[in-house]
Amino acid sequence: MFTTLWIIATIALFAGLLYYRSSLLVTSLVLIGMFAIGTVVGVVGTVLWLLLAAVLLPLNVSAFRRNVISKPILAVYRKIMPEISDTERDAIDAGTTWWEGDLFRGAPNWKKLHSIQKSELTAEEQAFLDGPVEEICKMLDDWEATHELADMPEPVWQYLKDHKFFAMIIKKEYGGLEFSAYAQSRVLQKLAGVSTILASTVGVPNSLGPGELLQHYGTKAQKDYYLPRLAVGDEIPCFALTSPEAGSDAGSIPDSGVVCKGTWEGKEIVGIKLNFNKRYITLAPVATVIGLAFKLYDPDHLIGDKDELGITAALIPRDTKGLNIGRRHFPLNVPFQNGPLHGEDVFVPLDYIIGGQEMAGKGWRMLVECLSVGRAITLPSNSAGGVKSIALATGAYAYIRRQFKLPIGKMEGVEEPLARLAGDAYLMDAVTRFSTKAIDLGEKPSVISAIAKYHMTEKLRARMDDAMDIHGGKGICLGPNNYLGRGYQGVPVAITVEGANILTRNLMIYGQGAIRCHPYVLEEMLASAEHTAAGLARFDKALFGHIGFAMSNFVRSLVLGFGGWRFSSAPVSDSTAKYYQQMNRFSANLALLSDVAMGVLGGSLKRKQRISARLGDMLSYLYLASATLKRFDEEGRQHDDLPLVHWALQDTLHKLQESQLALLENFGAIGKALKLVMYPFGRIARRPSDKLDHKVAKLLLKPNASRERLGAGQFLSPEGAFGYLETTLRDIIAAEALFDRVRKAANHRMSFIFLDKIAAKGKELGVLNDDEVALLLRAEEGRLRTINVDDFAHEDLMAGKAARDYALASKAKKPKAAAKAAPDAA
Repeated sequence: MFTTLWIIATIALFAGLLYYRSSLLVTSLVLIGMFAIGTVVGVVGTVLWLLLAAVLLPLNVSAFRRNVISKPILAVYRKIMPEISDTERDAIDAGTTWWEGDLFRGAPNWKKLHSIQKSELTAEEQAFLDGPVEEICKMLDDWEATHELADMPEPVWQYLKDHKFFAMIIKKEYGGLEFSAYAQSRVLQKLAGVSTILASTVGVPNSLGPGELLQHYGTKAQKDYYLPRLAVGDEIPCFALTSPEAGSDAGSIPDSGVVCKGTWEGKEIVGIKLNFNKRYITLAPVATVIGLAFKLYDPDHLIGDKDELGITAALIPRDTKGLNIGRRHFPLNVPFQNGPLHGEDVFVPLDYIIGGQEMAGKGWRMLVECLSVGRAITLPSNSAGGVKSIALATGAYAYIRRQFKLPIGKMEGVEEPLARLAGDAYLMDAVTRFSTKAIDLGEKPSVISAIAKYHMTEKLRARMDDAMDIHGGKGICLGPNNYLGRGYQGVPVAITVEGANILTRNLMIYGQGAIRCHPYVLEEMLASAEHTAAGLARFDKALFGHIGFAMSNFVRSLVLGFGGWRFSSAPVSDSTAKYYQQMNRFSANLALLSDVAMGVLGGSLKRKQRISARLGDMLSYLYLASATLKRFDEEGRQHDDLPLVHWALQDTLHKLQESQLALLENFGAIGKALKLVMYPFGRIARRPSDKLDHKVAKLLLKPNASRERLGAGQFLSPEGAFGYLETTLRDIIAAEALFDRVRKAANHRMSFIFLDKIAAKGKELGVLNDDEVALLLRAEEGRLRTINVDDFAHEDLMAGKAARDYALASKAKKPKAAAKAAPDAA
């Protein structure tokens, strides 16, 4: 009896120590205490004490452990683990970890999450949004820009320059706005709701480009010359990285620069002879200064003792001899300025290198570090802004548009995509707020930026499809009255740029996350590269920390999997508590699966991209869910928003669960065994129910406080398409009561169409006053504008050579008509 109780108590206590991650010393002392108790009650004898000593002494005597245990393991480790390349090392060193690191470690600290201060706009930033941003949204006619001009009109370009839209990241000492990342995000969200061209044009100079690179790495002379000119729009920047031979694998660019002697302004100097072929470069056709990435070589050792210095970034003025620039690409009918540039034997001074000669060969680190910031702002913000605007617009359209004598938004089949639009709009705004907060706190979140870029653009793609499905023919007929078409066409651009999404999901999120976020892996890798006693000591500490970490996560996964998650910690006690508790379980599972995958596959894990992608999915969905819970808390835990919160969390955690199960099912016998540990009773996360879909969809159909928060910050002026829809929605809702009054007075059935005739009938019957008649007339005008589509004369749709030929033919006919009229005029 005593023996059984002692064994159970000892195992339970040991498991508890592992669960709560007690130190090796504490664990050893507790086990010694339990063995002492066992000795007193006659359970433990000499043999068990000897076994305990055989385990604990080697582990606790550091010198013995290092030389007898860790040293042989280190030798094997060096053989099986690939050495980190310089490119990989730069990518790892360039970023920092933030909340995603907590999620990866298997035991999230929810108090830490909620202690992160909420982002707020300064008075200056709010004034910019309410003033210049509002005005530029009114100025741009997206149909004119995309169909007629294939560019923004000159007054729009000038307004952007005059009001420093390209200088949001530039410090005030150089004449810039120096806005927070959060403010930049809000600006881009608002612009994206109006025009993809506008948002892209403003976003790129404030992301990865000369301005960002100069501020971090430029010489004083470079900063003093270029930054004030960039701030006022005297210089338009672009950054040229991608080439035909190097897209996602940007580190393999073939573009070269050779250090050599040459003539510059009449004098012989040591400079760089450049040869490059770049494409897909945003703003290149109009840029006045080009940030150029190339591999630098020094075969004659004119500036050092290395033949190959590595990737380097330089600033090249547009008028530099040999630079060929100006032609344009045509990205899917969303003609923002984008094009190729080429250079053959372009000779420039060494001081064109960003940061000067001392930064030669350090360009990759510069690029990755800046991209870690910019990628978390521009595309995620553009995507969130787009979905927020189309969610409100689609909800309004679904109420205004009637079929089968009711608003189509009340049909169950339409409620499903409406719920997805609303739920993801809430989540996406939460993610951009949370991610930009990391940047404003000084982080360079390479993993977060990859998560945000991939998932926000993918959600944009999916939700744009939902909006198009609901709008039907209204969405597919392009024209000034179509507010979806160009955005729909442009979605693949967001999917492709700044790291194609296939690459981002399969390689980047987990590839960087596993090393950056794991508390021991990077330290083990770095220690293994040190062939010294200090390196061995460093490896020993990391190795045994890692072993304890893995054991803890196994115990946590086992306990939480067998129902313990329901009793795990949560910072709240309301209906959202279960999501924190489920995430405790998923976080422990992610940490354990990561160690298992790395232990079993070793260096080949980077080639097992579907495993890597699913592990990345788990980390990503934990991050998205955390951001959603954070937003709900920051906004005062608004009860009316709970349907949105529940929908977003249920959808996200269900997707996490399915990715995890797919991983386990495709990981052989080990996966099957771990499934028994992690899912002994089956699935725990369910997708949103039809009832919840109904509640969420209903929020989009009529004005309410939750709907206002959902679309907060978007351009909803009556002068814009989305603002007009909002006005029409309110008029239609007000018109319904008037319609019912006329129908009852007329004593016969009527359809909710031809509201102008309803107004006349109501006036005739004496049941409507003049103001009510005017409201019905206005509602009918808005209703027709909402449901109608554009049509064109054939010649208005011509483009290119056909349009030019037609114009010439029309022009040739005009003089004859004038000659006939001349005698009469005389």
